Amino acid sequence: MKKQVGYLILLLTLLSCKNEKQQPKQPENRFTDKLQKLSVNRPNLNISLLLDLSDRIDPDKYPNPSMEYYERDLGYINSIVESFEIHLRNKRTITINDHIQMYLDPEPSDKNLNQKMERLNLSFNKDNASKRNIIGISQTYDSIVRLIYESAIKEKEYIGSDIWRFFKTKVKDFCIEDNHRNILIILTDGYVFHENTKIKEANQTSYLIPQTIRDYSLNNSNWKARMEQNKFGFINATDGLEKLEILVLGIHPDSRNPYEEDVINYYWSNWLQRMGVKNFEIKTAHLPAAMDQIIKDFILNNS
Repeated sequence: MKKQVGYLILLLTLLSCKNEKQQPKQPENRFTDKLQKLSVNRPNLNISLLLDLSDRIDPDKYPNPSMEYYERDLGYINSIVESFEIHLRNKRTITINDHIQMYLDPEPSDKNLNQKMERLNLSFNKDNASKRNIIGISQTYDSIVRLIYESAIKEKEYIGSDIWRFFKTKVKDFCIEDNHRNILIILTDGYVFHENTKIKEANQTSYLIPQTIRDYSLNNSNWKARMEQNKFGFINATDGLEKLEILVLGIHPDSRNPYEEDVINYYWSNWLQRMGVKNFEIKTAHLPAAMDQIIKDFILNNS
C-alpha cells in the first residue's frame, strides 16, 4: 500500500513538472508593469507635434525604395499617438488632464486644411476620457494627417516649416503649460530654412541647408574643431526652455558628405542646449518599426 501511494505521489509530481514546462511564457510588455505601478502619480502630458511640410516629403524629388519619407513620418506619428493613448489608459480617470496637438508654421492659407488641423487639437479630462474617445485618437490622427501629406504631395504645394521663427514667437505660448510634462516632437530632415526667415549674424544663422555646410567647409574630419573655433551654429531664437523636452525625428543628411549627419546633430544639440532644453533626442529617418520603441521610450519612460 505504501509503495502504491509512493508511486502515485511520484507520478503526480512528474505530471506537475511537465505541465509547468509546457506552460507558454507570457509575452513581456516593458511598459505594462511600470505603468501600472506609476498609474496613481502619472504626470499630465502636453504633447505638441511640429511638421516640416517642405519638399523633403516629395517622393519624386527624394525617392526612397524601402519607404517614402512621408510614409515614415506617418509611422512616427502613429507611434506618438499610441504612446499618448497608453499614457491615458494607464492613468486614473479623475487625474486626467492631458493634451496633444499638431502645428504647421507658417499656418496654411487653405481654410479647409486649417479646419482639419483644429480636429487634431485634443484635450482630455475626467469628463471625456472614455475608452471610446481614447481609442479614437489614432483613427482621427491617421486619417487627417495622411490626408494632409497626400494633399501636399499631390498639389506640390509645400508650405515648408519656419522652425526657427516657431521657436522665437510661438513655442512658449503653444507648447508649454504649467503642471504638465511638455514634449515637442519635430518631424524634419534636420535642415532649417524658410524664405521669410533668412538671418545671418557673424557665423550664426537662422537657417541650415547643405550649401551652408559646404560653404563653411564642414565636410571633413576636422568639422567639429572648425565649428567651435568659428562659432558656427544657429542664432538663439529664445531662451528659458527648461520646461520643454524635444524629440527631433527624421534627420536625412545629404549623402555626399560623410560628416553631414554629425554636423546637423551638432547644430541642433548646441542650439537646444543654449535655449535651455535639458532633455532632447535627435534621430535619423529610420523605418517606423525600428523607431517605434525609441519613441515610446522617450514619451513613456519618464511619464
